[in-house]
Amino acid sequence: MDNNVSPNIEVQKYPRVGIGVLIFKDKKILVGRRIGSHGAGDYSFPGGHLEYMESFEDCARRETREECGVEIKNIRFLSLANLDWYAPKHYVDIGIVADWAFGEPQNLEPEKICGWQWYDINALPDPLFGPAQLKIDAYRHGRHYWDRPSLTD
Repeated sequence: MDNNVSPNIEVQKYPRVGIGVLIFKDKKILVGRRIGSHGAGDYSFPGGHLEYMESFEDCARRETREECGVEIKNIRFLSLANLDWYAPKHYVDIGIVADWAFGEPQNLEPEKICGWQWYDINALPDPLFGPAQLKIDAYRHGRHYWDRPSLTD
């Protein structure tokens, strides 16, 4: 066992699949501040865990609806990353881009996110959650795949 892991914490022995969604509305993207989980205090996008037998698009729709009450359309692939930054957690992170369809952002999971706001993509709040930064880089620079990125990629 890793010496940095508390002996009372059961270490997950397989990766989880997480999906994060860049939602565009009038050239702005929806961003919230994380609380109560890895990356607490960082800014991120709607998203969450892929459920058993769920499609990527359905996961993006469901998580966006559950977290902020917004409906999305024009859903498309953005990025894929193999992340171990928050060890012992290990994630396959899928980035999705979508357009806002309707609904005003609401904080429907206040134990996870400290509100939602629309930000210009060139004026995002700081600090960005590591996986969110990868998605921004993918969107801006066209790099869509990271096997084992470092936090400085």
